[in-house]
Amino acid sequence: MSRIAKNPINIPEKTEISISEQKFSVKGSHGELSINIPNGYEIEKDSNTIIVKTKNEELKESPNWGTIRALVANAITGVSQGFTKNLELHGTGYKAMIAGNALKLSLGYSHDINYQIPKEVKIECPKPNLIKIFSHDKELLGKVASEIRSYRKPEPFKGKGIKYENEYIFRKEGKKK
Repeated sequence: MSRIAKNPINIPEKTEISISEQKFSVKGSHGELSINIPNGYEIEKDSNTIIVKTKNEELKESPNWGTIRALVANAITGVSQGFTKNLELHGTGYKAMIAGNALKLSLGYSHDINYQIPKEVKIECPKPNLIKIFSHDKELLGKVASEIRSYRKPEPFKGKGIKYENEYIFRKEGKKK
């Protein structure tokens, strides 16, 4: 049995929730999200809490119970507070800037990389070597951050590349004579 799934989810103020048979929708100050709920699960709403339940507690539906609860909790947190990820650029001449609706990256290639920013994501560059990404959708935020990082992953010898904030890069020693 999942212990995470049994915990109730608190609903913040100024958050509207609508529950149909297989769809959960939430609307807040940062946007709107909807989640498809698989068969075998139901969502009960009290005055200010939500509980995700299985229709019958068989072994078949138990494994995804905690995942469904986490998706619902992330949707509620996203529309009320939002999520942020920071990326750091390490390397000589590596810099990022916003150019219209695109993120322009100079990463040591012969050309600059223009990354088109999705509508649901806000990106800002307070410094040339720092990228702040904000979104109400946690899954989309991780996807965008991963795509930007994939243009120049950190290498283990000098640590150059794009890394997440507070990410530890395993460093290797160079060749010895």
